[in-house]
Amino acid sequence: MHDDELTGKAYDARLMKRLIAYARPYKHLVAGGVSLTILASFLQLLGPFLTKTAIDKYISVKDVQGLYGILAIYLVVIVTVFITQYFQIYITQFFGQKLMFDLRSQIFRHLQSLSLRFFDKNPVGRLMTRVTSDIESLNQMFTQGIVTIFGDIFLLLGIVGALIYMNVKLALWTFSVIPILFVITFIFRLRVREAFRNIRKWVARINTYVQENITGMPVVQVFNRADKNFEQFKTINLEHTRAQIKTVFYYALFYPAIELAGAFALALVIWRGGIYRQEDAISFGALVAFIQYAQMFFRPISDLSEKYNILQQAMASSERVFKLLDTKPLIYNGVNAHRHSPLRGKIEFNKVCFSYDGGEEILKDISFKLEPGESAAVVGHTGAGKTSLINVLARHYDIHSGSVTIDDIPIRQWDLKSLRGQMAIVLQDVFLFSGTIKDNIRLGNKSITDDRVRWAAEQVNAHSFIEKLPKQYDTEVKERGVTLSMGQRQLISFARALVINPRILVLDEATSSIDTETECLIQAALEKLMQGRTSIVIAHRLSTIKHVDKIIVMHKGRIHEIGTHQELLEKEGLYYRLYLLQYKDQEIQVASRTAN
Repeated sequence: MHDDELTGKAYDARLMKRLIAYARPYKHLVAGGVSLTILASFLQLLGPFLTKTAIDKYISVKDVQGLYGILAIYLVVIVTVFITQYFQIYITQFFGQKLMFDLRSQIFRHLQSLSLRFFDKNPVGRLMTRVTSDIESLNQMFTQGIVTIFGDIFLLLGIVGALIYMNVKLALWTFSVIPILFVITFIFRLRVREAFRNIRKWVARINTYVQENITGMPVVQVFNRADKNFEQFKTINLEHTRAQIKTVFYYALFYPAIELAGAFALALVIWRGGIYRQEDAISFGALVAFIQYAQMFFRPISDLSEKYNILQQAMASSERVFKLLDTKPLIYNGVNAHRHSPLRGKIEFNKVCFSYDGGEEILKDISFKLEPGESAAVVGHTGAGKTSLINVLARHYDIHSGSVTIDDIPIRQWDLKSLRGQMAIVLQDVFLFSGTIKDNIRLGNKSITDDRVRWAAEQVNAHSFIEKLPKQYDTEVKERGVTLSMGQRQLISFARALVINPRILVLDEATSSIDTETECLIQAALEKLMQGRTSIVIAHRLSTIKHVDKIIVMHKGRIHEIGTHQELLEKEGLYYRLYLLQYKDQEIQVASRTAN
């Protein structure tokens, strides 16, 4: 969680330069927003000046007609300010939404390009914070900070100029409270900076914890973890609440302190202005305008302090966002990546060694070969390295030594999209997306027709249960397919794999969640569909792999033995012992029934 605790600088020119690059396509919107902000500030400066004019030129001499003219001008100014601020807010918010769209789109596309090793180390909730909270901070910086800061600065300079123009001495008395404002603002910035840092940290932890618990809700409920998990969440949530309350406390002190300084300055203006008025050093209208300007003087100062916090928070968010965007994919296409379609399906592992974290090797000196159209099964105890073999073959991870070739071409020289587009993998943990069943089988590939979707479902015997659903293939699948049984989800994943007509078919414990009756239905279809394709089957149920051309037995990351089902039984080695463990009880039951 170190990244979530980054404090960041109040201003970082390097980060700001990168952020400005995202605003360049919308420079006309930025220019329009800045112009309207400055115009609105200028119009606000006219109010006290019109008051001064009304008092000194018309009210003092009882010129009612002239007063009506000033009131008409004042009304026009108020309406113009309203219209100007409306378009200024609309344009800046529109620009902010465009900017957020671009940034979020880039982050999401970049996340999709990163290797699985990155997601092994980064919690999902933390990444969600990058796409949501951090991007929102950047939006606030552009819409409430950079654009509107010009208006505050212009308004402040305009007020200072107007005060000095009307009466230098009285202006200096008004400015005497500025050192107090600097002290208040400096202390506020330091305190609220730390509070915001804690808020970001605890928001990221809340996102991570909630995502983890919702994903694992079946386990939470089955093992009665709800109360204990709630207590843990309560602790995290309490820390987040405390951080929020700290900011509330600092803001509750800051704004009244600014108001108090403003009231003190106003008292000085009334006191010294009254004296100057008695001495005829200032007109009555100028004094009233001076009071109005003095009241306006502290608003942009407090706004600038708030914008400083927005800027500081945005710098920390941009640092984390750009750190994510600067993370290079570990798996990428080489120069002149090989694209060949269709591939033949020849697979060869030659002395392959691999580990996930650079430590203990999961695969050790793995060597085997599969000819095009040949099928193989990989078996072994849990942790033997079976799934790691598939991760290497699909190039989700790169090996440390040895070589993996497909059609005699090293796998690192293959174009990833071309390679994976001709490879289908059915995993034990089936993931279905929100959408229709048809969409989950097609996975957005518009070249796959409805007829082909139906054909793939028929081949794996999914068509029969789909036809019984209310909208058949157009039935909506909720998140992760929770409205379907495990077996139904597995059948859809079979159809998803087969609909693309892959040259390489990989089944990773694909039948482990299917009941015996369903397994019998799909077994015949699988045998037919594996014909003509290079197929690798990882399975615990040895009954499902008797028909394959060869069986690879793995143990502690190494290949222990290779052969056909019958050859391995005759060897009476590890495979033979695995077979006995699975079918010993069945043989005893059969013998018992025969004896009876």
